Amino acid sequence: MSHNSFGHLFRVTTWGESHGPAIGCVVDGTPPRLPLTEADIQTWLDRRKPGQSRFTTQRREPDTVRILSGTLEGLTTGTPIALAIDNVDQRSKDYGDIKETYRPGHADYTYDTKYGIRDYRGGGRSSARETAMRVAAGAIARKILGDGIQIRGALVQVGSQAVNRDNWDWDEIHNNPFWCPDAHAAADWEKTLDDVRKSGSSLGAVIQVIASGVPAGWGAPVYGKLDADLAAAMMSINAVKGVEIGAGFEAASFTGEQNADEMSAGNDGVRFSSNHAGGILGGISSGQDIVVRFAVKPTSSILTPRKTVKKDGRDTEIVTKGRHDPCVGIRAVPVGEAMMACVLADHMLRHRAQCG
Repeated sequence: MSHNSFGHLFRVTTWGESHGPAIGCVVDGTPPRLPLTEADIQTWLDRRKPGQSRFTTQRREPDTVRILSGTLEGLTTGTPIALAIDNVDQRSKDYGDIKETYRPGHADYTYDTKYGIRDYRGGGRSSARETAMRVAAGAIARKILGDGIQIRGALVQVGSQAVNRDNWDWDEIHNNPFWCPDAHAAADWEKTLDDVRKSGSSLGAVIQVIASGVPAGWGAPVYGKLDADLAAAMMSINAVKGVEIGAGFEAASFTGEQNADEMSAGNDGVRFSSNHAGGILGGISSGQDIVVRFAVKPTSSILTPRKTVKKDGRDTEIVTKGRHDPCVGIRAVPVGEAMMACVLADHMLRHRAQCG
């Protein structure tokens, strides 16, 4: 299997399967002499790990990370940083019944068609378990970016229920299990997802990630656009089916006058009257907040019988057992933050290499 790496100067390669002995990654391109310990990475992994509420999979993985290379006495050395996390709560027997059956909405059929073999144990390489290593790499990316750049994500919609942006409070995301900035919406989602979970079904979600403090000038036209790389990074997350930058698809309903982010001179440089562009113009950061949203489909593993086919071509029905999220979008919030961090760190190093 090829294409297990992303990034250019800051480059991440992940490895491992959902029900294998371990998962891991190699991070290449980290500058030397940055302070980095396992505790620095663990902080971010703890935000993503499963089993933290009844609204996520009950697989119990501590996600304890080990640094295998690339540091000395708490500092990066500039050499590849290898990270590993042991899998300790696999239940491969949960998937024995689907060994010869393709799950609708999953990658079973396409993997089998492409490779002639698939890891049926929780999806193997296609499992969202892989995203733990993206979060680990994102922790290193944040070290490169420094404290001046803040990256925050929030769940802004579950199913058809969206947050009221007038109620937006960043502090609120720590008070509920949904990363929700609207306390009223979080209360509504709790009831909705309880009902969905009990019925054996699932819902999709929309996540918004905002990066503040990014200076103007990062990104490179024509084929190294910052927004293009961000869109690709978010689309690479499991179950993501759409990405927006700034106003996104809503911009299609604007007039030219409405869409234009008017500029004026300020004491600290150019000021913008709005941010429909999402902080990126012509593929280059403008100095405004970078705003990305992505849509996550409903979890495909559900208890409702669905029509499918077996590997030998026979029609059948399937009920997917195991431990699954009623809304996989909940745990996608720290993953989206991590992908934002990795892309920004890569573009920071690329900008520095060309422009000093």
